[in-house]
Amino acid sequence: MAFAVTDELLGTFVPIAVYWLYSGLYIVLDGLGMDDYRLHPKGEEVKNIVSKWTVVRGVLVQQAFQIAVSLLLFTVLGDESGTVRKQPSTLVIALQFIIAMFVMDTWQYFMHRYMHINKFLYKHVHSKHHTLVVPYAFGALYNHPLEGLILDTIGGALSFLISGMSPRTGIFFFSFATIKTVDDHCGLWLPGNILHVFFSNNSAYHDIHHQLYGNKYNFSQPFFVMWDKILGTYMPYTLETRKGGGYEARPVKLSQAQQTKAD
Repeated sequence: MAFAVTDELLGTFVPIAVYWLYSGLYIVLDGLGMDDYRLHPKGEEVKNIVSKWTVVRGVLVQQAFQIAVSLLLFTVLGDESGTVRKQPSTLVIALQFIIAMFVMDTWQYFMHRYMHINKFLYKHVHSKHHTLVVPYAFGALYNHPLEGLILDTIGGALSFLISGMSPRTGIFFFSFATIKTVDDHCGLWLPGNILHVFFSNNSAYHDIHHQLYGNKYNFSQPFFVMWDKILGTYMPYTLETRKGGGYEARPVKLSQAQQTKAD
């Protein structure tokens, strides 16, 4: 019996391949010398208290959980009749993308923020991700497995189910979400980055959150910043040129009222 490569299998494994390929692109760029575009000087990477090999292993563990849940979901929802599901119109697919983006952002904002509010969850779960004070591309999914399950895997499943997208559409949506997540953690501010044109949630915005002063702000991920702005956890910043090369995302001073609301 021939092994069929279904949309469900592609939707499970293609985003993982995209993660490592897109991260690999940033590794290549780093090797070419990106000091003029860094959000942190290279020497500041010593602030990260885990090795890059530890990060690679951690991400692979999370992706293993992601594969298991995804295959389980498609098995439960699978159509065994053998009929090919007709793809909807381009307009419907675009609408499904928007719905999925909103669902994912909403889920991740509130779960992410709660992991900062709950001291037990922050200490034993979410703090693992914040060991990367200076983010880099392939560390984007370096999380505790429980966090990966709650934020990414369950958030992705909800986005898929609520939007009503097909497995084939899911291949493209989750690949795009993966690219966006990696880009937000790349630690670079590259000129001409098209994602910065469409999204104000970007590498500089998320870098603020990874710093001690931004720990209670900029929870939104991976697409929009609406929930931060609506609920008072938005920390505005300016992008300044650093002496010696590169950039620095500097927070704009918040009013006392804004600080109290975030707390």
